[in-house]
Amino acid sequence: LAEPRVRRVGIFGGTHGNELSGVLLVRHWQENGAEIQRPGMEVKPFLTNPRAVEKCTRYIDCDLNRVFDPDSLGRPVVEDIPYEVRRAQEINHIFGPKGSDDAYDLIFDLHNTTSNMGGTLILENSRDDFTIQMVHYIKNALAPEPCPALLIEHPSLKYATTRSVAKHPVGKYEN
Repeated sequence: LAEPRVRRVGIFGGTHGNELSGVLLVRHWQENGAEIQRPGMEVKPFLTNPRAVEKCTRYIDCDLNRVFDPDSLGRPVVEDIPYEVRRAQEINHIFGPKGSDDAYDLIFDLHNTTSNMGGTLILENSRDDFTIQMVHYIKNALAPEPCPALLIEHPSLKYATTRSVAKHPVGKYEN
Protein backbone atom coordinates (compact mmCIF):
# COMPACT_ATOMS: atom_id res chain seq x y z
CA LEU A 1 0.00 0.00 0.00
CA ALA A 2 1.39 3.38 -0.99
CA GLU A 3 1.69 6.08 1.64
CA PRO A 4 -0.51 9.13 1.05
CA ARG A 5 1.40 12.12 -0.26
CA VAL A 6 2.90 14.50 2.29
CA ARG A 7 1.17 17.82 1.74
CA ARG A 8 1.57 19.73 5.03
CA VAL A 9 4.79 20.06 7.02
CA GLY A 10 5.37 22.02 10.21
CA ILE A 11 8.83 23.12 11.31
CA PHE A 12 8.83 23.97 15.01
CA GLY A 13 11.38 26.04 16.85
CA GLY A 14 11.30 27.32 20.41
CA THR A 15 9.47 24.43 22.05
CA HIS A 16 12.03 25.14 24.76
CA GLY A 17 12.59 28.89 24.82
CA ASN A 18 16.29 28.64 25.64
CA GLU A 19 17.12 26.45 22.62
CA LEU A 20 17.85 29.09 20.04
CA SER A 21 18.92 27.24 16.86
CA GLY A 22 15.33 26.32 15.98
CA VAL A 23 14.11 29.79 16.98
CA LEU A 24 16.60 31.46 14.62
CA LEU A 25 15.75 29.12 11.73
CA VAL A 26 12.00 29.52 12.19
CA ARG A 27 12.30 33.31 12.30
CA HIS A 28 14.49 33.25 9.20
CA TRP A 29 11.99 31.09 7.33
CA GLN A 30 9.04 33.18 8.49
CA GLU A 31 10.70 36.20 6.85
CA ASN A 32 11.95 34.36 3.77
CA GLY A 33 10.49 30.90 3.31
CA ALA A 34 11.50 30.38 -0.31
CA GLU A 35 14.20 27.83 0.58
CA ILE A 36 11.74 25.55 2.39
CA GLN A 37 8.78 25.79 0.02
CA ARG A 38 8.08 22.99 -2.43
CA PRO A 39 5.45 22.73 -5.17
CA GLY A 40 2.27 21.01 -3.99
CA MET A 41 3.31 21.23 -0.34
CA GLU A 42 2.59 23.66 2.49
CA VAL A 43 5.58 24.15 4.79
CA LYS A 44 4.82 26.20 7.89
CA PRO A 45 7.65 27.44 10.16
CA PHE A 46 6.21 28.00 13.63
CA LEU A 47 7.48 29.45 16.90
CA THR A 48 5.96 27.08 19.45
CA ASN A 49 6.59 28.79 22.79
CA PRO A 50 6.98 32.54 22.16
CA ARG A 51 6.71 33.61 25.81
CA ALA A 52 9.53 31.28 26.86
CA VAL A 53 11.60 32.43 23.86
CA GLU A 54 11.08 36.05 24.90
CA LYS A 55 12.39 35.23 28.39
CA CYS A 56 15.06 32.81 27.04
CA THR A 57 13.91 30.16 29.51
CA ARG A 58 12.96 26.51 28.94
CA TYR A 59 9.29 27.16 29.76
CA ILE A 60 6.94 29.50 31.63
CA ASP A 61 4.67 27.18 33.68
CA CYS A 62 5.46 23.63 32.52
CA ASP A 63 7.38 21.82 29.76
CA LEU A 64 5.49 22.30 26.47
CA ASN A 65 7.09 19.10 25.18
CA ARG A 66 5.22 17.03 27.82
CA VAL A 67 1.62 18.32 27.62
CA PHE A 68 0.28 16.91 24.35
CA ASP A 69 -1.58 14.18 26.24
CA PRO A 70 -5.38 13.73 26.09
CA ASP A 71 -5.94 15.20 29.56
CA SER A 72 -4.03 18.41 28.82
CA LEU A 73 -5.41 18.80 25.30
CA GLY A 74 -8.98 18.28 26.57
CA ARG A 75 -8.63 20.45 29.65
CA PRO A 76 -11.20 23.24 29.95
CA VAL A 77 -9.78 26.69 29.26
CA VAL A 78 -10.03 28.55 32.53
CA GLU A 79 -8.19 31.60 33.80
CA ASP A 80 -5.50 29.71 35.73
CA ILE A 81 -4.67 27.13 33.04
CA PRO A 82 -0.85 26.84 32.67
CA TYR A 83 0.45 28.83 29.70
CA GLU A 84 2.02 25.81 27.98
CA VAL A 85 -1.16 23.74 28.32
CA ARG A 86 -3.13 26.52 26.61
CA ARG A 87 -0.39 26.79 23.98
CA ALA A 88 -0.54 23.01 23.40
CA GLN A 89 -4.27 23.32 22.78
CA GLU A 90 -3.65 26.12 20.26
CA ILE A 91 -0.93 24.12 18.47
CA ASN A 92 -3.18 21.06 18.42
CA HIS A 93 -5.94 23.19 16.88
CA ILE A 94 -3.62 24.59 14.17
CA PHE A 95 -1.64 21.43 13.34
CA GLY A 96 -3.99 18.63 14.48
CA PRO A 97 -6.12 17.48 15.98
CA LYS A 98 -3.65 14.87 17.20
CA GLY A 99 -4.48 11.40 15.92
CA SER A 100 -6.87 12.66 13.24
CA ASP A 101 -6.80 12.47 9.45
CA ASP A 102 -6.69 16.29 9.45
CA ALA A 103 -3.41 16.48 11.38
CA TYR A 104 -0.31 17.76 9.61
CA ASP A 105 1.56 15.03 7.81
CA LEU A 106 4.97 15.82 9.26
CA ILE A 107 6.37 17.97 12.05
CA PHE A 108 10.07 18.59 12.53
CA ASP A 109 10.69 19.88 16.05
CA LEU A 110 14.11 21.56 16.26
CA HIS A 111 15.98 21.42 19.59
CA ASN A 112 19.40 22.08 21.08
CA THR A 113 21.14 19.86 23.60
CA THR A 114 24.26 19.99 25.70
CA SER A 115 24.76 16.25 25.09
CA ASN A 116 27.54 15.36 22.69
CA MET A 117 25.24 13.84 20.09
CA GLY A 118 25.87 16.09 17.09
CA GLY A 119 22.96 16.48 14.71
CA THR A 120 20.61 13.66 15.70
CA LEU A 121 17.12 12.71 14.52
CA ILE A 122 14.71 11.40 17.16
CA LEU A 123 11.98 8.94 16.11
CA GLU A 124 9.13 7.54 18.17
CA ASN A 125 7.88 4.70 15.95
CA SER A 126 9.88 2.00 14.14
CA ARG A 127 6.77 0.95 12.18
CA ASP A 128 6.38 4.30 10.41
CA ASP A 129 7.70 3.43 6.94
CA PHE A 130 7.55 7.03 5.71
CA THR A 131 9.67 8.34 8.58
CA ILE A 132 12.20 5.51 8.27
CA GLN A 133 12.63 6.23 4.54
CA MET A 134 12.88 9.97 5.19
CA VAL A 135 15.60 9.43 7.80
CA HIS A 136 17.49 7.25 5.30
CA TYR A 137 17.22 10.04 2.72
CA ILE A 138 18.42 12.70 5.19
CA LYS A 139 21.36 10.57 6.32
CA ASN A 140 22.42 10.01 2.69
CA ALA A 141 21.99 13.69 1.82
CA LEU A 142 24.22 14.75 4.73
CA ALA A 143 26.93 12.11 4.14
CA PRO A 144 29.79 12.07 4.89
CA GLU A 145 28.66 14.11 7.92
CA PRO A 146 27.17 11.75 10.50
CA CYS A 147 23.49 12.05 11.37
CA PRO A 148 22.54 9.44 13.95
CA ALA A 149 18.92 8.44 14.36
CA LEU A 150 17.71 7.63 17.86
CA LEU A 151 14.59 5.52 18.29
CA ILE A 152 12.83 6.22 21.59
CA GLU A 153 9.97 3.83 20.95
CA HIS A 154 8.22 2.28 23.91
CA PRO A 155 5.46 -0.31 23.36
CA SER A 156 2.99 1.06 25.91
CA LEU A 157 3.91 4.76 26.01
CA LYS A 158 1.92 7.36 24.14
CA TYR A 159 4.15 10.35 23.51
CA ALA A 160 3.01 13.80 24.64
CA THR A 161 5.66 15.71 22.67
CA THR A 162 4.95 18.81 20.63
CA ARG A 163 5.72 16.94 17.41
CA SER A 164 3.37 14.06 18.32
CA VAL A 165 0.48 16.08 16.87
CA ALA A 166 1.63 15.09 13.36
CA LYS A 167 1.09 11.81 11.59
CA HIS A 168 4.90 11.57 11.26
CA PRO A 169 6.77 13.23 14.16
CA VAL A 170 10.54 13.86 14.00
CA GLY A 171 12.74 15.61 16.52
CA LYS A 172 16.04 17.14 15.41
CA TYR A 173 18.65 17.80 18.08
CA GLU A 174 21.90 19.77 17.70
CA ASN A 175 24.61 20.45 20.21
